[in-house]
Amino acid sequence: MANKRSSDLQPTHARRSIFPLDGDDWASIAARELRGTRAEDAVNLLQSWNLHVFMRPAAADSTGQGNPVLPSDIIFVEPPKAEQP
Repeated sequence: MANKRSSDLQPTHARRSIFPLDGDDWASIAARELRGTRAEDAVNLLQSWNLHVFMRPAAADSTGQGNPVLPSDIIFVEPPKAEQP
């Protein structure tokens, strides 16, 4: 099987993402982007899809709530897509 060149690859679906609004936190993003999902579940989903934000080293605080969301963060609002064979 020959190696594929990058020019031969077809683009794939990009995960839906947002930049947070000023003052956003996990709960406000969850309420806006994951309507219809229980609030606590929606926050947990967002945090699991965005470990690059939630688990930043600067996040270590006594609340255990993780890092604050910054307007410059890219926040994924859907899970990763399963790779198609």
